[in-house]
Amino acid sequence: MEKVEVKELLDAGVHFGHLTRKWNPNMAPYIYMERNGIHIINLYKTVAKIQETGDALAKIAASGKKILFVATKKQAKEIVADKAGAVNQPYITERWPGGMLTNFVTIRKAVKKMASIDRMKKDGTFDSLSKKERLQVNRQRAKLEKNLGSISDMTRLPGALFVVDIMREHIAIKEAQKLNIPIFAMVDTNSDPREVDYLIPANDDASKSIEKIMSFVTSAVEDGLNERKSERAEKEAKSKKSEAKPERKSEEKSEKKSEAKPKAAKKAKATAEEEE
Repeated sequence: MEKVEVKELLDAGVHFGHLTRKWNPNMAPYIYMERNGIHIINLYKTVAKIQETGDALAKIAASGKKILFVATKKQAKEIVADKAGAVNQPYITERWPGGMLTNFVTIRKAVKKMASIDRMKKDGTFDSLSKKERLQVNRQRAKLEKNLGSISDMTRLPGALFVVDIMREHIAIKEAQKLNIPIFAMVDTNSDPREVDYLIPANDDASKSIEKIMSFVTSAVEDGLNERKSERAEKEAKSKKSEAKPERKSEEKSEKKSEAKPKAAKKAKATAEEEE
């Protein structure tokens, strides 16, 4: 993961919290001071939490599990879609589909429906439909793509959830809690940090702040994925070596046998000559 500098976070406005009257007292340990009626987040604590979160996410990514990113607020949508997509992780940036985690089987059926429509288009059955039916199927496909297209590769429940604004995504938080899925989140001064397992105290309203935190988080995920790739490559190399060793041994044995045959023949010939 790239090194986190306090100055970078300061420039991105990560330190700006909410109005003091909107604060959650449980965020008190992460608040540095109050200025002009706004709480200022302690960025040194933010740096420590980014490192802690990054290490945990890297381990999850290295284990081969997916991390589901959730951000449906306007200023976070595009940023999260770009950053999560770049490291090949699923994300939800439209409305959270109720039961996305607790009723995952039904969600998978909807994703499969999308795949079956694609197959219809490839094998020609789509062309045999009437104009009205084709229009309806296309609309259904577009709706499914908008809501679930980004999770089409997620064949099982995610290993973790990363949320931007836990107050807005409270349904996603509740579902993850029911299933004991670890929750990582950007938590502002108006939210309750006890709702999540790993928090990053930060401004979750400004796009610059969201982009900065997301770049650190996805960098950690990428490190975990690279570690997994290198481990796989090492295992493959070892298995190839172990396969090659028995072949070499059998070759050596056959060479020894072939060398031994002429020696035995010479010995027999010599003894025969002596007897004569």
